[in-house]
Amino acid sequence: MLRLQRELKRHRVWISHTVRQMARRPEYVCGVIAVICSLFTLRLALSRAKDVVKMAPPPVRFFSPNSPVIDLYMGQLDQVERYCHISEVYVILFYAPWCGESISVKGEIDQVAMKLRDQVLFIAVNCWWHQGKCRKQMNLFYYPVIHLYQRRFGPIEYKGPLTAAYIHNFIRRVMSPLQYIATHSVLLDFLSHYEPGVLGYFEFNASPQPPGYLTLYVSALHALKEDYQGTIRFGVITSKQVAEKISVTNPGTIYMHRHFNSSIVFPHEVLNFTAVNVYSWAFENRETFIHWLRPHGSKSLLLNNELKKGPALLLFFPFSPLAAKQPLMEEITEVALKYHNCNNSKAVRRVLQYMEETEQADQEDQSTDSSSHVVGPFFQTRKSCCNTIMLPQCNPVPQTCNICELCINQTAGIRLSVVHIPQCNFVELEAALDSFYLREETFFHLQSSTVECSNFLSYYSPFNHYTVCCRTFSSFKSEQINALTPAELFSNAEHRSGVVSHSFPHIEDRVPVLRDLHHSQSHITGLNCNTNKTLNFYLLDSNLHWRFATRLGANESAQVQEFATIIDLRDEVHYVLDQKQILDKSSIESIIKNYSRTYSPLNRHLIAGTKSQAQEKYLIAEVTTQMFDSIVLDVEKNVLLLYYTQWCGFCTVLNHVFIQVARLFHANDGIVIARINVAKNDLPWEYMVDRFPTVLFFPSKRKDLSVKYPEDLPFTVPNLVRFILLHCPQLVHQDPFQSCNPDCIQKAAELQKGRISQLENELKRLRAEMQALHQAEKQLALQLSATRQEEHQLKLHNLALEEKNEKLKHHNEKLQDLYNQRNEELAETAEKLDEITAVSEKLLKENILLKTYMASIEEELEEKTYPSSTPVTVEEESRLTSHSENNAEAESFSNHETRIL
Repeated sequence: MLRLQRELKRHRVWISHTVRQMARRPEYVCGVIAVICSLFTLRLALSRAKDVVKMAPPPVRFFSPNSPVIDLYMGQLDQVERYCHISEVYVILFYAPWCGESISVKGEIDQVAMKLRDQVLFIAVNCWWHQGKCRKQMNLFYYPVIHLYQRRFGPIEYKGPLTAAYIHNFIRRVMSPLQYIATHSVLLDFLSHYEPGVLGYFEFNASPQPPGYLTLYVSALHALKEDYQGTIRFGVITSKQVAEKISVTNPGTIYMHRHFNSSIVFPHEVLNFTAVNVYSWAFENRETFIHWLRPHGSKSLLLNNELKKGPALLLFFPFSPLAAKQPLMEEITEVALKYHNCNNSKAVRRVLQYMEETEQADQEDQSTDSSSHVVGPFFQTRKSCCNTIMLPQCNPVPQTCNICELCINQTAGIRLSVVHIPQCNFVELEAALDSFYLREETFFHLQSSTVECSNFLSYYSPFNHYTVCCRTFSSFKSEQINALTPAELFSNAEHRSGVVSHSFPHIEDRVPVLRDLHHSQSHITGLNCNTNKTLNFYLLDSNLHWRFATRLGANESAQVQEFATIIDLRDEVHYVLDQKQILDKSSIESIIKNYSRTYSPLNRHLIAGTKSQAQEKYLIAEVTTQMFDSIVLDVEKNVLLLYYTQWCGFCTVLNHVFIQVARLFHANDGIVIARINVAKNDLPWEYMVDRFPTVLFFPSKRKDLSVKYPEDLPFTVPNLVRFILLHCPQLVHQDPFQSCNPDCIQKAAELQKGRISQLENELKRLRAEMQALHQAEKQLALQLSATRQEEHQLKLHNLALEEKNEKLKHHNEKLQDLYNQRNEELAETAEKLDEITAVSEKLLKENILLKTYMASIEEELEEKTYPSSTPVTVEEESRLTSHSENNAEAESFSNHETRIL
């Protein structure tokens, strides 16, 4: 191809030279036209030899025509400016039509756009179309990208979860970055939040935008731009009385609330009052005690980096960003505030008191809403409190008595979960007992061997109702009845009435119990500073990251995706909250207190693989976490255990050796050959190893004297057999004929014959393998000799090629000299041609002059001939003769030049 291009270039130069010559020689036109046609044909052939690339099809609409999203599917980035004037807040989605995440987020953006279509403008731009301006101007490395603009402030890039709820919540925060606080209750609600808060006090009486207000507004937008999670909240106090509650009196003051350290005020005299400085000051001085973890789904070290900071409490629960109330979030905040309140701060106590009062008010509202459903399903009660009562002996039937269990119904209506051990409010329980004793005559004459339940209202409050389940017992002494637990007394209650009974102290024993409960509840206060096991609180949305919870021990089929676990990488411990308990304030406090004890009663969570079935059919027993004690720690068995993982290459190589050893000892019931996949099964630390593969031998009746296979000893069948026999001498010195009858001796002899035949078969197989190895060695030797011969031939061939190369080099030098000589000759010929061309041009000019002169002479002769017959003089005849000779010479020279060309 390059050679053809060079020829084409040379022909172009020749054509240009020929055109110049055509001006001098018009008779060459036909030949030049033929040459140009041939060159055009050559150029057409060259153009067809290029690669042909199919153009990409034009893009189509990404969003449906009925969608409120403006779809610029041709990448018209210049049209975004025209649409931006329609709304103060607008969202731009940069997508690629082939991107899976872009396709999945399309439906989420549609949902948000349908809800906010009247307030926010949504624009989608195809940034993959190569002819669009978006692809040419935007350098995007991933898709999709979501940018938000608020009154020309932006872009604010959203990097959170690509779900409708989270996107909607982020847009709402961009639309209203400041929370307006006009009352004391709103202020307390703002200060009780777990996220750090920045408050500004401004007077809006004189101006709708007092000095400094716009700066705080832009600072809140900067916070959302730098941190998409919005961990710093911004608010504006509009009332002087409310501002005085936090000791702020001067308008324009920026106040940052902190729970455990002293709250601070923005230093106007040190820093310039700008939006960036306000945000930077808030970010540097913020106080966080609860952290949200939102892994983005791809490879990252987010979770690893956080766990390296120290022991971590991970709480998984469904989180709704758009919900007005988050009851579980408030309970977690309350526990965290108590846990970190080392100095017993008054500000924290006020916040906790406000949260408790708010919680009680919410419970009263919920009980009011559910008062119309007096006889409701008892299993929906979130908290229950029961007390067992034995009525006086008033039955007409002797030796019988009625035993009832009184339960307080407190329907929470928040979520369905397993009822846990309750915390009773003894004031309510005492009121329930009073109401029951006023109605106890109803239950005196009850005679039923089954559980009979009924509901009745409280005498003190029309909104509280109680459940009483009673049963008649006969042929029991009172001491025996008192010794029974409520679960034993009401064993059929769960099947008939749905009531879950709990053992709880009687009301007469409430004083010591109250003291214990109060101590246990207050013990968590300041626990962060009273122990070396300081916990970091982390929250994860189980709707998005439940797969992490299942890997940490959560039940995959759980109806309520709530889970709590404590992980300490330094001590390598992993504790899991019992999933039968509901995740609430009391259960979180319980696991924290149990972990913080010097000798923690919590049991380390062990990841266990699936149990394998039909172990007796295999030579090697597959051990799991549940089966470790029953197989490996069986005192009657000698166990040879291999520790391996599926990613260990050396473990795979050693499998055939382990299988051969298992075949040798398969007939012996006293030894078990087993293995365990440590990557899928956790074991107690005393049974773990630090490298793979590792072989441990657990002798019978002395499991504490386990022995490790030497690391410097090759892992072969003979070495492994010697290792087993060395640490299990009873297999060598065992006398099979001791205390044995003739049948036993015959069985032992048959067994020995079977072993001998098995060993002979193994020996034959090994010999056959050795012969095969010898044959393979001979074949390899022959192949090696053939390879050496080929190498020698290649060397000779290489020498011959080198000699040819030298000859070619000499020949190339000769050709180069000849080429230079020809070039010199061509240069000389070109110079001569240039001289001839100059002479020919001179002669052409003279020829033209002569022709003109001849024409003029002929005209004079004709004029002289016809009017008069004047004879020609001798001088005129000589001039005509010389002129004709010059013409003949010029024609001969031009012919000669033509032949040369």
